[in-house]
Amino acid sequence: MSKKPDFEKSIAELETLVEHMESGEADLDESLKLFKRGIVLTRQCQQLLDQAQQTVEVLSNPDDPDSAEAFEPDE
Repeated sequence: MSKKPDFEKSIAELETLVEHMESGEADLDESLKLFKRGIVLTRQCQQLLDQAQQTVEVLSNPDDPDSAEAFEPDE
């Protein structure tokens, strides 16, 4: 069973990765692994933000305020 990514946890992990990379303590191999993980986390966060934006747009349709409905993203 796959757990959906959590935005706040992903951001916190990303911040930790950046701090570690900026410290200069990681060698090249570790830095590349951290960078790759950072890319994955960044993409997950962007996807979650995109879904949130779509939800807000669906819920706040100014042309038809009575059309508010929950947005279910494609999985």
